[in-house]
Amino acid sequence: MNTYRWNPVLDFARLQEEVTRLLDGTLGVRHTEASGWTPAVDVFEDTEGITFKFDLPEVDPKDVEVRLEDGTLTVRGERKLEREDKKDSYQRVERAYGVFTRSFSLPPTFDAEKVTAESKNGVLRIFVPKRAEAKPKSISVKVN
Repeated sequence: MNTYRWNPVLDFARLQEEVTRLLDGTLGVRHTEASGWTPAVDVFEDTEGITFKFDLPEVDPKDVEVRLEDGTLTVRGERKLEREDKKDSYQRVERAYGVFTRSFSLPPTFDAEKVTAESKNGVLRIFVPKRAEAKPKSISVKVN
């Protein structure tokens, strides 16, 4: 006789996967099959432009692609698990690995031709300057 032992944790995980699949289909949220994690990013704007700072520890800059196309800044990359052939010997793996993609819409006031990107100490900094005509102008007042 084959007996089934009820495991609420497994049933909840299946329910969660089903709800996620259902919502992904109806809300238009797309995940790539290899999507593994989402890096944190700070975004701040000043009079000169907008800066994005991505936390990418242990991500090789050659594994990162930055694109600005049709007003959308997209950053794609991958954090690889070192020695994947020995991952069975890990006691615990809590950090996320794999492919990531982050996209941000920019208004047309930013200059796509002068974007800069640099990586230092695990932080990717992208600067998108404002167009000259979009920067604030100081107007002097004449006194008669």
